[in-house]
Amino acid sequence: MLNLPKLIGHRGVKNLSPENTIDSISLAKELGLHWVEFDVKISKDLIPIIFHDDLLERTTNGKGLPVSYFYKDLKKLDAGSFFYNQATKIYIPTFEEALLLCENKSISLNIELKPNKGFEKENIVSIAKILNNSKFSNQYYFSSFDWNSLIMMKEFLPNANYGLLIHEFKKDRTLNDIKTVAKKYNFFCCGFNKDIINSEVIDEISENDLMITVYSKINLSVSEANALWFKGVKSIFTDDPTEFKLF
Repeated sequence: MLNLPKLIGHRGVKNLSPENTIDSISLAKELGLHWVEFDVKISKDLIPIIFHDDLLERTTNGKGLPVSYFYKDLKKLDAGSFFYNQATKIYIPTFEEALLLCENKSISLNIELKPNKGFEKENIVSIAKILNNSKFSNQYYFSSFDWNSLIMMKEFLPNANYGLLIHEFKKDRTLNDIKTVAKKYNFFCCGFNKDIINSEVIDEISENDLMITVYSKINLSVSEANALWFKGVKSIFTDDPTEFKLF
């Protein structure tokens, strides 16, 4: 089982550098983080890319679905101007490129599998193929809100580590559902939205030998993080780790 750190960089360090870019991943390492999270989906020519949103608009000067474009065209988009408010040469990297960077910089990974509007299996197959053919030796694990993507990936990479992501509790995502799925597929952790985590959830999940991670829409303060760690949370995703110099 993986021994996760207290802090994991979220999309690199997304409050300090354009998210899901080579720049952001590199900066996370420079700031002392040894683990980062990034999101993976695919282009029209089935090349896995590092990208979060369903659409290109928020973080690039492109429009529409990434899967509608060949990677050679996605790479031409500016993936840094939204952050700096001026033109940049920052681009959408491929998963393979990000993997090589992390290998060279000794960065371990949380690879989040993103929905791909009907191309989920193609995404899984493409990612698994790259990992199987790579020499990547650092620790990593997969996570996703799309639990079916995790189950599919486990068929291709049965010895990898997997974690469920939970944004909210609902009829088909109760605590019991989470525990049942985690046990059935031998998943090792659960990542919860900070807004739904509490002592009861932490205790019940921990009793089932599952690690707990927490993410938040807004970067957590040191005091908030300390309280969560004290209650039993293993790792917190951070957009800006600069206040956490002691960790």
